[in-house]
Amino acid sequence: MYAFAMGAIIAVVNQKGGVGKTTTVMNLAAYLAREGRRVLIVDLDPQANATSGLGLLSQDLQNGTYEVLIGAVKPHEPIRSFDTRKFYLLPSTMSLAGAAVELVTVDKREYRLSDQLDLLRDLYDVILIDCPPSLDLLTVNGLVAADSVLIPVQAEYFALEGIGQLLNTIGMIQEALKPKLHILGALITMYDRRYNLSVAVLQELYRHFPQKIFRTVIPRSVRLAEAPSHGKTILEYDPSSRGARAYERLAREFLTHELFRQ
Repeated sequence: MYAFAMGAIIAVVNQKGGVGKTTTVMNLAAYLAREGRRVLIVDLDPQANATSGLGLLSQDLQNGTYEVLIGAVKPHEPIRSFDTRKFYLLPSTMSLAGAAVELVTVDKREYRLSDQLDLLRDLYDVILIDCPPSLDLLTVNGLVAADSVLIPVQAEYFALEGIGQLLNTIGMIQEALKPKLHILGALITMYDRRYNLSVAVLQELYRHFPQKIFRTVIPRSVRLAEAPSHGKTILEYDPSSRGARAYERLAREFLTHELFRQ
């Protein structure tokens, strides 16, 4: 695994929806924060699932990721803190839906997010970017801004179909825009050991990502699915559940691959 220092920026990416990407961002942030890390979530998805999953309504927010991207506000201004949580959120607003089109004619459009997050890097131990389920300009911005990429993959056959395309996109970003971008690893989500198909998918992923599969496997869990509808992470909603224990293990495994500057 790739080791990184304080201010690490990680894009959580998979162009296929419904693979547990936002669930991973929210719950990994919660457990990293509990371990004493200062964490920022950047909601780069126009669907604003991370924003709503943490109890905020994007339509009620005046500023967010879009306004940061276009330079209308300074990057720290829209960031939200929470009374009981130890992590922070740069939320998504309704305006973000048109950003991919609007940014097409902007100079150095692929670097808009990178330039803004560089101003925040030293304020946080980890910045997690929740990218949209697509390979559009917003996702490109997330990848260019990141030091490394975390790829949640659902343990189902069709989840593997887009992996090659995603890896090709990452390769193009590395070649043309961000040579130092690393793949941190793939994370197996929605795993159910009762089904032979889940086992087969796991074996296939090891072929795609040799030496880059997190040992922690996230199980299929009703409690994980329920938590965002209550505006909570699984740490807040049901800390004794299987899903909570899995994300706790993931955070600890994640931290074994970090080298923080003291």
